[in-house]
Amino acid sequence: MAVPLRMAAVAAVLAAARAPLPPELRGPAGDARQEAAVRALARRLLGSRAAAVALSVDAALAAGGPDVYRLRSPPGSTVAVAVTGSSGVAAAAGLYRYLRDFCGCHLSWSAAQLRLPDPLPRLQTEIRAATPNRYRYYQNVCAQSYSYVWWGWERWEREIDWMALSGINAAPAFAGQEALWQRVYRALGLNQTEIDAHFTGPAFLAWNRMGNLHSWAGPLPRAWHLQQLYLQYRIVERMRSLGMITVLPAFAGHVPPGVLRVFPRINATRLGNWSHFDCTLSCAYLLSPEEPMFQVIGMLFLKELIKEFGTDHIYSADTFNEMSPLSSDPAYLAGISNAVFRAMTGADPEAQWLMQGWLFQHQPDFWQPPQVQAVLRAVPLGRMIVLDLFAESKPVYEWTESFYGQPFIWCMLHNFGGNHGLFGAVEAINRGPFVARRFPNSTMVGTGLVPEGIEQNDMVYELMNELGWRHEPLDLPVWVSRYAQRRYGAPDAAAGAAWQLLLRSVYNCSGACVNHNRSPLVRRPSLHMDTQLWYNASDVYEAWRLLLSAGAALGSSPAFRYDLADVTRQAVQQLVADYYQRIRDSFQRRALPELLAAGGVLLYDLLPELDALLGSQRLFLLGRLLQSARAAATSEREAEQYERNARNQVTLWGPSGNILDYANKQLAGLVLDYYGVRWSLFVSLLVESLNTGSPFHQEQFNQAVFQVERGFVYNEKRYPATPVGDTLEITRKIFLKYYPSATQRGRDGPP
Repeated sequence: MAVPLRMAAVAAVLAAARAPLPPELRGPAGDARQEAAVRALARRLLGSRAAAVALSVDAALAAGGPDVYRLRSPPGSTVAVAVTGSSGVAAAAGLYRYLRDFCGCHLSWSAAQLRLPDPLPRLQTEIRAATPNRYRYYQNVCAQSYSYVWWGWERWEREIDWMALSGINAAPAFAGQEALWQRVYRALGLNQTEIDAHFTGPAFLAWNRMGNLHSWAGPLPRAWHLQQLYLQYRIVERMRSLGMITVLPAFAGHVPPGVLRVFPRINATRLGNWSHFDCTLSCAYLLSPEEPMFQVIGMLFLKELIKEFGTDHIYSADTFNEMSPLSSDPAYLAGISNAVFRAMTGADPEAQWLMQGWLFQHQPDFWQPPQVQAVLRAVPLGRMIVLDLFAESKPVYEWTESFYGQPFIWCMLHNFGGNHGLFGAVEAINRGPFVARRFPNSTMVGTGLVPEGIEQNDMVYELMNELGWRHEPLDLPVWVSRYAQRRYGAPDAAAGAAWQLLLRSVYNCSGACVNHNRSPLVRRPSLHMDTQLWYNASDVYEAWRLLLSAGAALGSSPAFRYDLADVTRQAVQQLVADYYQRIRDSFQRRALPELLAAGGVLLYDLLPELDALLGSQRLFLLGRLLQSARAAATSEREAEQYERNARNQVTLWGPSGNILDYANKQLAGLVLDYYGVRWSLFVSLLVESLNTGSPFHQEQFNQAVFQVERGFVYNEKRYPATPVGDTLEITRKIFLKYYPSATQRGRDGPP
């Protein structure tokens, strides 16, 4: 049992935390190791065909600057192409450039199209590409919980391969940190009960780490800590072997209540509540910047982390993520910022602080220029890197004079909560990084992909990854035509035309456009739901028709089948909004027959058809999500806890619908047994209201439907984890039923 650490021992602990770092910090690997790693990646990707590609790593190729790759076909050699990169990541990016542009291949979350020509094509001239950016960053802290939470090594290995091929060279490695925090807390004198009461369940750890939440859906089983440590070892080893920078977590100043028991005179203040949670599950304790234990705890944790995993000297910490600071006094804010940074450099003198810039645009009334400048300038210039997290929509660098001199990464956030829905702001993405680089006195040092959830809208991420290596914007109509051809492995006029329609509609959201899916389908029903679209609905219906017409030619392509399901899902989402409008209008006109007709179609045909469609694709299966959650468990008790975590996250998001439907997903099983049951109750109560002449009370409905929602979280029903049915046949059936009326409503809808 850990010996309680009293204030008399603080000086000794502080001295230990300041002990010199080990001489070997296991940073990114040297050329030979990176070369071996990228060759192993090629074998995983291409199998025996990898022998026709020569891969090498030579750091000197970049001459000390950003990454470079070179492609050439050696004369008289059996090797079709030789790829040399200044790092393993650069070599992998060069390999994908060759596969993409010369072999017509494609790789994405939803599918891989790797039908290689035989023989492999040879290049007529040498190609050399240099990225303008020091960093190509990836991952959002929230994606750790929305997308990665239940992953094992097999899935992580595929993701790291995709990262390398996409040219990504910096990403967080956050797994396993709770195990190390537990060690630190025990060393400080906290008991296991206090530690268990602090950690959330796995699906909510992202917000526990940022001080937003505690306790909810926990505690963390001992087996969880062991599994995550194992994963972290493999993740950091593989990332570094490819030349990637691993960003590790650091101390932001939040402490569990147990620290106040052990140190009753400690200077800590409770922050306000986060989002719609009260202080039973939020309201973190934050140490004062002058409190000596700020440095003790921060250095203890980082020393423990470095001892376990080594370091690449970049650390992530967010003290005020979506939380109001205790004071707007610039001196206080600078003090907090300085304390966070000193705790980092106390453990690692070479530390750089990576901070999300989300807080500045999320609470702009609080974060005025003096407050922003106080936080940023309290750290020496160049020792902080700011993620301009939502730059494609609400860039912060423009009104902060390029973050007052601190380096920043221009990021595309794109997705909130892992929602499904076709969406993109491609014009802003295509222009934004180049405008930011030309900004007066720009401190931009890279581009980043920071979605809250992944495995959706593959096209947007392929585009953003390519832009990370470009020096000027792309011709988007030409690019998307080539994208469709590579993705499906063959040219097709109808599919190409469909993608042009998608490009100009769902993927061309302008202004402050947010992809948080507000379709009536995935919201708790009411009589006041927004059905406005930022695009012409008829463009999606026509793209749907065109894609389906390409089925005979492209139907064998897994990527095509996925896209057909996704576009059909979007069309049905629009149809649900149409039927909702008919239900609402019929109720307001007291037209019971019309209400029954519209409600009947929605409940007994459209939603079941959508559920069947989603059930034909692996990435749209609720059973897949729940199975992966249960697979992470080592006992039935853990399995039940993890499944409730997963079910709650995509529905209530808290014990009482605190962030209801924020992480909504359109998944087979969820559509019928969650959304469908809500809609059924809504329509039933509207019918009852008309039959009895009594008003419809939204609050009464909310109370009743909450029982339905909560019942789903605790339901033990099992769902298929493998696809069932033929996507083309199901799509054709839905299309024949709904397309003519859909196109008419699309023409009558918003422009």
